[in-house]
Formats: sequence, structure tokens, C-alpha cells
Amino acid sequence: MGESFSEDKDNLQELLLLYEQLKKGQGRGYLEEDSFERIIVYYQDQEQFKKALEAARFALERFPYSSPLKIKLADVLIALRRFRDAKAVLEEAALLDNRDINLYILQVEVFLALELPIHAHTIHQEALGLFEGEERIELLFELADVYDDYEEYERVFECIRDVLESDPTNEEALYKICFWTDFTGQNEESIRLHQSILEDFPYSELAWFNLGAAYQGLKLYEKAIDAYQYAIAIEEKFDYAYRNMGDALIRLRRYKEALEALQRVTELTKPEDVIFEAMGFCYERLKQPAQARSQYRKAVYLRPDDSLLHYKIAVTYHTERQWERAIRQIETALKRFPRQPDYNKLAGECYARLGQWQQAVDHLALVVRSRPKTAASWEALITCLFQAGDHAEACKQSANAFTATGNKPLFLYYRAAAFFGLSQPAQGLEWLEKALNQAPKLLKKFMEVFPSALQHRALVDLLAKHKRRRSF
Repeated sequence: MGESFSEDKDNLQELLLLYEQLKKGQGRGYLEEDSFERIIVYYQDQEQFKKALEAARFALERFPYSSPLKIKLADVLIALRRFRDAKAVLEEAALLDNRDINLYILQVEVFLALELPIHAHTIHQEALGLFEGEERIELLFELADVYDDYEEYERVFECIRDVLESDPTNEEALYKICFWTDFTGQNEESIRLHQSILEDFPYSELAWFNLGAAYQGLKLYEKAIDAYQYAIAIEEKFDYAYRNMGDALIRLRRYKEALEALQRVTELTKPEDVIFEAMGFCYERLKQPAQARSQYRKAVYLRPDDSLLHYKIAVTYHTERQWERAIRQIETALKRFPRQPDYNKLAGECYARLGQWQQAVDHLALVVRSRPKTAASWEALITCLFQAGDHAEACKQSANAFTATGNKPLFLYYRAAAFFGLSQPAQGLEWLEKALNQAPKLLKKFMEVFPSALQHRALVDLLAKHKRRRSF
């Protein structure tokens, strides 16, 4: 094979040399039509399109009625974005020979480039009426590539579908249709297509897989799992079927079964971070944080710069109340994204658990800056301030939170509690009454941050008065 390639390369060099001599009027040799085609293709492959154009025109001076050379010229003109010139050349080529597949492929491309999609579709349909068998399938694959280049993605799907209607076991088409179904959302059409294929070819594992993927695209997870199981029954080492089945089982919250499917993926293919991450997620949902952490660490080994994985490891430590270890992981994540709200929230909670109040407040304040309209962000900060005994700051931030969140009554309760903490009971009672009038069910939030409330006689009287008022 090496000798054959070397001979072919030497032959091409001879052709190029003879071509250069002929251009200068020095050579006495003769180049055949197909030799000129090779020269043109060579320049195209080298992206020397001006030289390719010169060679195509030189060739047509010698073979003016060659349809293949005209098609090559049009191809070069398209590369140079001279679409109208290419259209005219292709019309000439069609008069000479209308049975060349490349003629129709380039015509479709020209019309798409000229933003004439209806004309492109007309040529497409005309070509399908002319070719059969392998030629038709080749045409459809080539047209699919053209439509892809011009972002006519639904046409790409149609081309691949048409291949399968002509040749239901075509592996290339079966692989491609799965991607294009997902990309275009043509799940219903894909289901009909693959159900039809499976009626005649029930042992096509790819057809079963594609059927499952289409069901999964419609969130019909039970049906998707059934289809994947058929695929696996036919081909027990079908790793993508196990992978997709694992995802479908996760969607159905069947985490133990999902783990079994994902474990099978790890046995059949090289290690993948996304699989380990999915397994970690399953273990988390099964309340097995140590096992989850083990899987996340495997994912980190393969994807070391992903801060989210470090965050997920920190969450498992948080679940186990291992605050210091959680902090080490979350600080690693924060080095890459220091203002990420979820990371700062977890860090703040961990520092608060350790009684390191300043660090806790600093992180939770960053969460508030990132999500100023979110009540939960303010609530985390203010409750931390209460725990730290900083009632003055809690009072201040309660007022800020009330304004920022559109007057949420929760923050009236917090402000009331802060005034009691500051030994200003009169103002505390005033704000508590306002809170009770707006949202009496949130009283429990007040009691959480001010558990000694019932030791204040005036406060107890206010609560009793309010309860009597509500009973009428």
C-alpha cells in the first residue's frame, strides 16, 4: 500500500509539472480530462483556490464540453463565494449531462448560498427522482452535509430519515439520526421511523437505542428504558444504552437501578468524569455521602479544574457535619469563582457551624450582593448575625432586606427580634405588631432567632391580644 501511495504521489507531481509546462507553452505532452480533475482537486485540497480556478479554466479551454470539468469549476467558484457565476456554470453542465450527482449537490448549495431555499428544495426533489440504490443514498448523505453547512438542520434530519427509509439497516444513518433527532427535537418522527424499522428488523440494536433516545427526548422515561433493555438484550456490551438508561432511571428517581446501569458503563468503557459524577449524584440521593464523595473524587481526578465537583464534595462533608473538611473543598472551588453564590452560601454555613462568625458573615454578604432580591440569601445572613450576637447589624440588614425583597414581612419579624436583642423592647413590640398584622404564620421565624421571647411579659401580652383579635 505504501508503494502504491508513493507511485500515485509521484504521478501527481509529474502531472503538475506537465501542466505548468503546458501553461507556458513549453510542453509537448497531453493531459487527459481526468488528469485535469486531479490537478484541480489537488489545488482545492491545498486551499489554493485561485490556482484551482486557473487550472479549471485552462482545462475547459481544451475540453469545452466536459460536464465534470464544468462541475469542478463551479465547485471552485463556490469556494471563492462567487455563487452566481457558479450557478451559470452549473446550468451549462446540466445541459451536457444531468446524471452527475455532484451537479445536484452543488446546485442545492448555490441556491442555499443565494438564500433561495425553495429552489434548493426543488433541485433536491428532482435529484431524488433520478437516482436509486447506492447513488441515491450517497446523494442524501452529501445533501445532509450541505444543509448542515447552511444551518438547515431540519433538512439534515429529513435526508438521514430518507436514507433509512431506503436502507433501514444503514449503520451510518442509524448513528447520525440519533444526534439529529435530539438536535432538531423531531422525536415523534423518529419514533414512527424506528417503530417501522423494527417491524422488519426486530434485532437492530441501533434502532432500539434510537427509539429509546426519542422516547427520552419526550420525557417518556419508562418507554425509553424498555427500548434500551431490548438494545442491551441484543448487544449486551452496548455501553451507550446503559448510559442513557442510567440517565432515564435518575429522572425517575430510581437511583439504585441507575447505579447498576452506570456501573456497567464503567466496566465497558474507559473512565469518564460525567459517569462518576452521575454515580455520585445517585449516592447522594440515597443518603450515602461517603460513597458519593468517592465517585466525585474519581470525577475530579479526570476533571481537576472543575470547581463544581469540589463544591459537590464539600456538600457531602457538610451532610456528615465535617465542617472543616467541607471548608477546604469549598475554598478550592472559591479560588476559581470567588463570587459564586452557592459556593459562598455553603462556606458561610460551615464557618457559622465552627463559630467563625466574621468569615461566615463575609461569605453570606457576598451571596446577598449576588442575589439581592432573594429572601433566602438575606435570611441566611441575618440569622447568622443573630447567632453571632450582632443585633445592631441584624437590625440594619433586616431593614435593607425588607426594601430589597419588595417588603417581605419576614424581615419585620427579624427587625423586631433585633430591637429586643438591643434591649429596646418598645421598638421591638412596635415592629412585632406590624409583622403580626401582615403575616401571623411567620411568628415561628421570630421565635427561632429570639427563643427567650416568652420571658418578656409585654411581648406575651401582645401575642395574647393578637390571638384574641384573630379568634373573632
